[in-house]
Amino acid sequence: MVLCPARPPRGTRTSNGATGATRSSAFMFPYFIMLIFCGIPLFFMELSFGQFASQGCLGVWRISPMFKGVGYGMMVVSTYIGIYYNVVICIAFYYFFSSMTHVLPWAYCNNPWNTPDCTGVLDASNLTNGSRPAALPGNLSHLLNHSLQRTSPSEEYWRLYVLKLSDDIGKFGEVRLPLLGCLGVSWVVVFLCLIRGVKSSGKVVYFTATFPYVVLTILFVRGVTLEGAFTGIMYYLTPQWDKILEAKVWGDAASQIFYSLGCAWGGLITMASYNKFHNNCYRDSIIISITNCATSVYAGFVIFSILGFMANHLGVDVSRVADHGPGLAFVAYPEALTLLPISPLWSLLFFFMLILLGLGTQFCLLETLVTAIVDEVGNEWILQKKTYVTLGVAVAGFLLGIPLTSQAGIYWLLLMDNYAASFSLVVISCIMCMSIMYIYGHRNYFQDIQMMLGFPPPLFFQICWRFVSPAIIFFILVFTVIQYRPITYNHYQYPGWAVAIGFLMALSSVICIPLYALFQLCCTDGDTLLQRLKNATKPSRDWGPALLEHQTGRYAPTIPPSPEDGLEVQPLHPDKAQIPMVGSNGSSRLQDSRI
Repeated sequence: MVLCPARPPRGTRTSNGATGATRSSAFMFPYFIMLIFCGIPLFFMELSFGQFASQGCLGVWRISPMFKGVGYGMMVVSTYIGIYYNVVICIAFYYFFSSMTHVLPWAYCNNPWNTPDCTGVLDASNLTNGSRPAALPGNLSHLLNHSLQRTSPSEEYWRLYVLKLSDDIGKFGEVRLPLLGCLGVSWVVVFLCLIRGVKSSGKVVYFTATFPYVVLTILFVRGVTLEGAFTGIMYYLTPQWDKILEAKVWGDAASQIFYSLGCAWGGLITMASYNKFHNNCYRDSIIISITNCATSVYAGFVIFSILGFMANHLGVDVSRVADHGPGLAFVAYPEALTLLPISPLWSLLFFFMLILLGLGTQFCLLETLVTAIVDEVGNEWILQKKTYVTLGVAVAGFLLGIPLTSQAGIYWLLLMDNYAASFSLVVISCIMCMSIMYIYGHRNYFQDIQMMLGFPPPLFFQICWRFVSPAIIFFILVFTVIQYRPITYNHYQYPGWAVAIGFLMALSSVICIPLYALFQLCCTDGDTLLQRLKNATKPSRDWGPALLEHQTGRYAPTIPPSPEDGLEVQPLHPDKAQIPMVGSNGSSRLQDSRI
């Protein structure tokens, strides 16, 4: 199958799905539960769904046209994520370029943007020789524990220089031109890598999906050799069972699993549509899911070894330096890097890794949108002009991302991250699972998989698809609503109108499902509502395998085509005809041409 790289974690969290890795094992326990009973089963369902029909997230709903709104919901989610995720990449680009210096600009408090409250962990007197000063644990501990005004140079660099953060989400202020330039660079790189569709992105992903492991390993080896690293790792592994009953922990675990594995984005369906029909997507789903989450755990060791060293250097508890969201990727971890010898080198490696991970995600998001548009329109012109469609989507994404580079941009970025791509993902997945299992019919779908793979889905997946996964998602949604708390950023409380916009963004993807269902009911033939409902939910005539040679059993054509019929065989999508596909075992395959 086409390599769909592990997503970087939600928002601006670090490395291959490592949000769970940046928290205690009170989060890791529900994280693994959600992986086993929701993540892997739904990952397999989406892969098999797209591979069987060889269609994107819209075309696959020939299985039950009334639920095509699920595909539109996936497109809306991918649009939101694609807009703000490239802003995260552009910030990583900015930090990468800023690291090309002898002394990191966030290492000391003697810069024009620093305030009198800034207290660095390095001795400013050593700035001229660039050497690492001796730690002052007693004085620094006193400062950290007794001065409520203490801010780190990395925090002030992030807040006062990079963002020039305003004090309210409604005060956009000026557009940060350096960030705008980096945003342009991000979109240009994404477009160039996708200019030939999966033909080009498939090759690039070999690098973007594998090189981060090299960087992680380098940082891991360096991290575990530092003094205090063991303390940080023990903090990472020590359970906090008092939080295990909080619904928010389970909701965060579910959101992270869906976000990390890419469930409900439409990307899995899209990428799987390029697979050979008999590709073993069951094996792929197991390998990719476990590898993705194992990388999350591995990244946790990398992160907390460095944070443990930082806590030891400051003479404080690890919990005082551990953070998540922007605070981890662009404040806490960069500050920890300043304590390492040759800190610019480690900073370059770290942000280069973030850039590669982000680009891998962005390739998948953009290809999802472009494939859905091209497959839906389906005429000869748009098939030949797919590059222009890709360019149009990239330009639109750049323009829509400009407000996020303003002085209030981080507020909007976090608002989109917390509402536009959180519970809507699990709702869309739940409805997709229910519609396939109970509307199309679980027996029909199991037979489809057996025809495609040569064996039915294992009993565990059958039970999860029919009962366990939807039930878990439903209860998590209920308890998340009960224990809902409005979004905050540090000490800033979002105003009510901003929270309302967040809910509207969340509903904008989910509302596609009932709206399209009503539209389909109105357009479907039938004398009564019940008859229209039956006609709208049954598979369309062109549902099934794309290639004639795979249309066997109940999909076998009643009248075999002949040359005299004047039927022309041609690929529906140029990228899905005779292009190399990469399987989980690294082998190269050729995708069959489609009818």
